[in-house]
Amino acid sequence: GESWEVSAVPGSVSVVEDGPLAGQSLNELLTADPVGLLGQAVYEKFGPNFPLLIKFIDAAADLSIQVHPDDEYALEVEGEYGKNEMWYIVDAGKDAFIYCGFVKEVSREDVEERIRTNTILDILNKVPVKKGEVYFIPAGTVHAIGDGLLVCEVQQSSSCTYRLYDYNRKDRFGNYRE
Repeated sequence: GESWEVSAVPGSVSVVEDGPLAGQSLNELLTADPVGLLGQAVYEKFGPNFPLLIKFIDAAADLSIQVHPDDEYALEVEGEYGKNEMWYIVDAGKDAFIYCGFVKEVSREDVEERIRTNTILDILNKVPVKKGEVYFIPAGTVHAIGDGLLVCEVQQSSSCTYRLYDYNRKDRFGNYRE
């Protein structure tokens, strides 16, 4: 499961629940006082756009292996910012892990072949994790959250995600996920 706690993403904009600003959306607050809410430096870089998305991810199964582009590539190719992420491990099962990067230097061709032959996991860096730890996942790093983890993810507000491998899982229609 996944819940978005602080978001300015269209269709999922956070709304103040209580207090003098109750009922106002994050976007309304940004429109009213962007520099006051974001600070001058953030406003100069992102304009009146909230640059973060904060969510909780409760992984009941290993999540797909993915990578996010950096800002330069994403802005040029996708028309949006890339995505750096930070994971705070809220809770972790006994053998919990994340994948973060590769165990050795690899070529694009090697990665593509390993995806085709279902051996990509053999070259991923599997990191055992514990409650209370924090991991920074810079854009361009292949990564995934393993099952049995509850993670608070603070990321750039971007939906730019490239799924590399999904354990040959199928959707409800029997098709392999893209």
